[in-house]
Amino acid sequence: MITLLFKAWLLFVLTTRLTFMSVTAYLNTYPALKRLVHYLLIPRNQARPRRWVNWVINPFVHKRHQSAAISATARLDVLPFNKFSIGARSTVEDFCVINNGVGDVLIGSNSLVGIGSVVIGPVSIGSDVIIAQHVVISGLNHGYQDPNVPIRKQAVSRKQIVIEDDCWIGANVTITAGVRIGRHSVVAGGSVVTRDVLPYSVVGGNPARVLKYYDEKMEQWITAEPASATVVSPLIGQPE
Repeated sequence: MITLLFKAWLLFVLTTRLTFMSVTAYLNTYPALKRLVHYLLIPRNQARPRRWVNWVINPFVHKRHQSAAISATARLDVLPFNKFSIGARSTVEDFCVINNGVGDVLIGSNSLVGIGSVVIGPVSIGSDVIIAQHVVISGLNHGYQDPNVPIRKQAVSRKQIVIEDDCWIGANVTITAGVRIGRHSVVAGGSVVTRDVLPYSVVGGNPARVLKYYDEKMEQWITAEPASATVVSPLIGQPE
């Protein structure tokens, strides 16, 4: 019991806002303390935090609206040093994985993360977003440049993925690091999104390209010409 209380106290102190430096910067100045905290948070060579972290620390650090629903079979690999939040009436369905180990994961209100989907931060998902089944959204990339070092031991890079409000992401889609999906856009099932998607667009394919866009002047959806389907200004209906 004393050990548990000590762990809780230590993590509470380290995860609250410090006056002059961030938690990360603070720990970087004390490598031994950083190793200790990491050991207390996560078993060696694993991504899932220890159970006591989920029970004792995370409920006080992360913002989860009381009307949000996270399935009991979903895997929450969320740590107290990065943000995790989920808004009102949002749902994370069965067998999903949410991981904020290298970046924040923020989910707005009235949004759905479908069965078996994987979200690895840094990721920001807006409100009224539909994410279908088996979607992979990862703001993380593994380094591979040094051929003499195993890839799993090389440094990772991260770029935030942003999915704006009122989007629909079809089943089996992959969204790569650094991509922004504009408001009221649709990504067709099975697509691989490697570039930004402008608002009011429908994209599909591997790599994803614009299939339709909304012309504000004509007040209708326009099918994109193949020659101009890579980048389109949807609101005025003219290729860039």
